[in-house]
Amino acid sequence: MDQPAKLLDYRAKNEHVLIGLMSGTSLDGIDAALVAIRTDEQGEIEKVTLRDFFYMPYSDDLREWVMNLCSVETARVDQLTAVHYGLSEWYAYAVQQLIQKAGVTATEVDAVCMHGQTIWHIAGRTPFPGPQGMTEVRASLQIGELSTLAERTGIPVVGNFRARDLAADGEGAPLVPYADYILFRHPQKGRLLQNIGGIANVTLLPASATIDQVVAFDTGPGNMIMDQIVQHMTNGQMRYDEGGKLAAGGMVSSVLLEKWLQDPYYQIKPPKSTGREVYGKAFAQELFSEAEKLGISHADLLATVTALTATTITDAYKHFVLPTTKVEEVIVSGGGAHNQTLLAMLQRQLPTGITVMTAQQFGMPDDAKEAVAFAILGHETLMGRPSNVPSVTGAKRAVPLGNICF
Repeated sequence: MDQPAKLLDYRAKNEHVLIGLMSGTSLDGIDAALVAIRTDEQGEIEKVTLRDFFYMPYSDDLREWVMNLCSVETARVDQLTAVHYGLSEWYAYAVQQLIQKAGVTATEVDAVCMHGQTIWHIAGRTPFPGPQGMTEVRASLQIGELSTLAERTGIPVVGNFRARDLAADGEGAPLVPYADYILFRHPQKGRLLQNIGGIANVTLLPASATIDQVVAFDTGPGNMIMDQIVQHMTNGQMRYDEGGKLAAGGMVSSVLLEKWLQDPYYQIKPPKSTGREVYGKAFAQELFSEAEKLGISHADLLATVTALTATTITDAYKHFVLPTTKVEEVIVSGGGAHNQTLLAMLQRQLPTGITVMTAQQFGMPDDAKEAVAFAILGHETLMGRPSNVPSVTGAKRAVPLGNICF
């Protein structure tokens, strides 16, 4: 069957099976979700079901290679090239393990929908020598070669999702809000879908929202800085603060917290996005230095950076959401959903009447939501339908996202 015929065959069906792959800015590993999507006679998504889920952690060596690529001081073009292809071997292994775990065959899967690993994200515009003189470009780099994944699995692959939104003059992020709209919109309740991965991002779904009423943006650092502090505290023996137990043993430094909250990013109005290039290893080192000068213990430093994530999230709500929209529920997903100290801080800082919940309480494993989201985005690409949200990214128009590798 030729490629156009494959697309026509996909679009003619009402039942679709896809695998979504997500490897986020926390650099912890790969989330793989087996997703069933049912569409109505008009091709609109009617139901999304998570059939199975598999998580594969990165090895320490791979994590170090990828982390080095996220810094201008350590990035090397030879490693970038090798990791671009090598990561897809990891993605292929994750797909194979998920298929085996779920008891399905590769022929039953219509497509793999791969986000790739973000290496660098330029939120605004950067100067560039164009064909008619100096100009400005928007850019974001997610690595992982689609052809390698397609060849290893024998399944069509959809990837490179951010590029088309960037081309349409958007920020290329966040993209998950489209899936949040599909999965979590409610006729009576206003909801905030708060993902806390390496970076924290929020999607606003007003009650009875239409797609053009969806607002989303990156609030700032999520787990990224906390993870760096924990690794430093434990000499690399721990990669993250399990359950928030270490932070619970410290006290927040109001002096440091108030200083860190002066970061200009938090005052910028949406749409906006950020990443490891801003809140990565170099940023964490600055925080270490400031804490040492003030004689602040590691436990207190961890408590303070946990409070930084919680406060920047709730401040973003208070500045950019709550003045205009009634919200009843905050639904947290991502690794941060397991951090009980962080969740308690969020609840304490929110106005009365807003309840903090987790995606798990809605039948969606907290770590699976973004992988499911990219299965949804890939499905819409195969259907020839747009899935960016211009009110979120600032794009000039809604466009189909991603490239397809058969």
